[in-house]
Amino acid sequence: MASYTLNLPVQLQQEAEKLAAIQGISLDRFILWAVAEKVATLNQRHDDPAFPQITYVRGASGGLTPVLRGTRLRVQTIVIAANKWDLSPKEIANDYDLTEAQVNEALAFYEDHRQEIDASIATEQIIEAANV
Repeated sequence: MASYTLNLPVQLQQEAEKLAAIQGISLDRFILWAVAEKVATLNQRHDDPAFPQITYVRGASGGLTPVLRGTRLRVQTIVIAANKWDLSPKEIANDYDLTEAQVNEALAFYEDHRQEIDASIATEQIIEAANV
């Protein structure tokens, strides 16, 4: 990995440090994450215009994953909360600090992209089962 010196305005640095702490990661990791998300967003051509709050980000494995824009919260996480844990959109919104509109859009996205999301959930379950 290449090193890069970065000069941030003090207020931006403080905000980034606070958000990194909330995420439980270092400032360096947070900045890397933010730059990676921005690059992925600018390179993205997979977004479905019918769902403006959903975007795709490239995960660690290199695959594209649909997330709520600006949160990196995977659509599949919301789907699991709704379908497996039987949480209402309001409960999911409260638990994940989202609006109900965001949750409802993620669930509507799932209905239109069910095969893709279900395949991702199934793959993750296989990986988890193999590592138990």
